[in-house]
Amino acid sequence: MIDFWLAAGLLLLVALSFLLIPVLRVRRAQLEEDRTALNVALYQERVAELQTQQEEGVLDAAQMDSGRAEAARELLADTEGLAAPRVSRLGKSLPLLAAILVPVLGLGLYLHFGASDKVELTREFAQAPQSMDEMTRRLERAVAAQPDSAEGLYFLGRTYMAQDRPADAAKIFERTVNLAGRQPELLGQWAQAQYFADGKKWSDKIQALTDEALKADPKEVTSLGLLGIAAFEGERYQDAIDYWNRLLAQLPPDDNSRSALQGGITRATEKLEASGGKVVQAPATKGALLKVRVDLAADLKAKVQPGDSVFIFARATSGPPAPLAAKRLTVADLPATVELGDADAMMPQLKLSNFPEVQLVARISRAGQPTAGEWVGRSQPLASSTTAPQKLTIDSPDK
Repeated sequence: MIDFWLAAGLLLLVALSFLLIPVLRVRRAQLEEDRTALNVALYQERVAELQTQQEEGVLDAAQMDSGRAEAARELLADTEGLAAPRVSRLGKSLPLLAAILVPVLGLGLYLHFGASDKVELTREFAQAPQSMDEMTRRLERAVAAQPDSAEGLYFLGRTYMAQDRPADAAKIFERTVNLAGRQPELLGQWAQAQYFADGKKWSDKIQALTDEALKADPKEVTSLGLLGIAAFEGERYQDAIDYWNRLLAQLPPDDNSRSALQGGITRATEKLEASGGKVVQAPATKGALLKVRVDLAADLKAKVQPGDSVFIFARATSGPPAPLAAKRLTVADLPATVELGDADAMMPQLKLSNFPEVQLVARISRAGQPTAGEWVGRSQPLASSTTAPQKLTIDSPDK
């Protein structure tokens, strides 16, 4: 901040110079007027002295005229080069008053409307925090400076949870949901924080949050983990096993939490069997598989080339814009029936079955670019669990 205030001070000095220069000019003009008045007084005194000498008979008329002319020449020489006096309409007090008020008002306006706190935060975040407490303080200041930042609120809530402050985290996640919308992940985080803030007591509010999250996304991991914890604490061991198995299926093979989750499933199984129960294995679920027949509108057949690429893919209607599953054909292959499933996933963590609703898209691209082309066909949103064959016609310009 030092360089900022130095630059601000330099600009302030420049502004003050425009106000103080007229004051200095007025003082200079006053000095010149005072010197002129002194010279005139000396001239008048010299003339009076000459008149006295004439009356006493010391000087005759010719000497009198010569002395007066000499005094006049001296007065003219002393006043030669002096500018005509300027009449100031502002006076002396107004520029001085402005010179005082300008920096005061400028500083006040900057402190009120400026962003010095954000400048300081930017500098702080450029350096790695030395502790978790320091990171928390930075996030709190960032949220105070930008209260409408859902991202800042989210990270602050996660930090509060890491510091075992669930009550504070629950309030922050509630604000995040109000700003960013009722996204499944945010609802799950809010429910989890509220559960621990309430001393691990299940409530209708927590149940409603998890139900809403899983309705929007049946694979929402935080809600699945939380429901498993609540079921285990309530000695509903079969439910805990089912929730945790669903969560386990969503985690990547190298996820560090898989071992802890598997340990929880093992403990729930042991307690269920110790109480005389038997673990019921949930039926295996097949991955999503969509069958779609793709055809070309009749009026477009003369406008495309047999070798033009045709990209057929499914993307989530509410989620990442990247395709979840895709296949590539050519115009010569149309009409054709293709299957899009989890095996065609572009990325392992973005499987078709991980999203409840998708849209089918078929695009013709002469340049072979899947993201842009000449013609396209789009389906209405449909459930990723749909088993009925779908029809998709390429019939519109790709805009």
